[in-house]
Amino acid sequence: MAWFEQTHYFKKRQIKLAHVTDSHLFGDPQGQYFNVNTAEYLQRVFEQLTEYDIDGVIFGGDLTQDHSRASYELFSLLLKRSGLSCPVFWVPGNHDEIQLLEDISEGQISAAKHLYTNNLDILLLDSKGNTPAGWCTAQHLREITAVLERSDKKTIAFCHHHPLPISGYLDKHILENGPQLLNTLVDGTGVLALFHGHVHNEYQAHFRGLDVYATPATSVQFAKHVSDWQQQDTGPAWRLLSIDGQSYYTEVIWLNE
Repeated sequence: MAWFEQTHYFKKRQIKLAHVTDSHLFGDPQGQYFNVNTAEYLQRVFEQLTEYDIDGVIFGGDLTQDHSRASYELFSLLLKRSGLSCPVFWVPGNHDEIQLLEDISEGQISAAKHLYTNNLDILLLDSKGNTPAGWCTAQHLREITAVLERSDKKTIAFCHHHPLPISGYLDKHILENGPQLLNTLVDGTGVLALFHGHVHNEYQAHFRGLDVYATPATSVQFAKHVSDWQQQDTGPAWRLLSIDGQSYYTEVIWLNE
């Protein structure tokens, strides 16, 4: 199946999306990632989303830390327990197995990668490479170009890896052909923004007029602008994206504030 073949239509002009990323779950609900119970933190995020009238959740990758099937099943269980009723979509992270993501994609969890309203396209991209660093294949870049050429709408895109350096440790695992992806998006015209995870903190950058946003993790955060790997338990976070026609507003919500 072509990456963008499965679609989802939002019937409303005004929609609210939540970008939730980097949960790093274990098969054991008590599993800890740098002394943080990641299942508990993700559960808190899901429960808070029920207060925001969210129309869809974009999960930004790195669902698992131990790479177990049970960790994916735990994600589904936490979602069911939360009472959140909107559809949940995903992009793969470097820790993820696409087949295991597809295995839980039924009912509320959807494998759709081309979401749209009457005014806007939302594309969920594949930046998963063969190493922790990211890579968009030539075939995938052609698929992105084809979707952009077929549409006269504005577009917002999501992927897992960061395409631009953040002056930090995670730059060793950057999207290695990030500029090529960004040029593909900008050359397609009408792309408003790209959102990503992976870097476990909040960043904003620009590339040829394209806004690029990083969303913090639901697990631990990584200290910004340091050359070594420093973890910070500042609590879970997620990004709110409010869309009205062809315009958008975004902000990061920190649960501990």
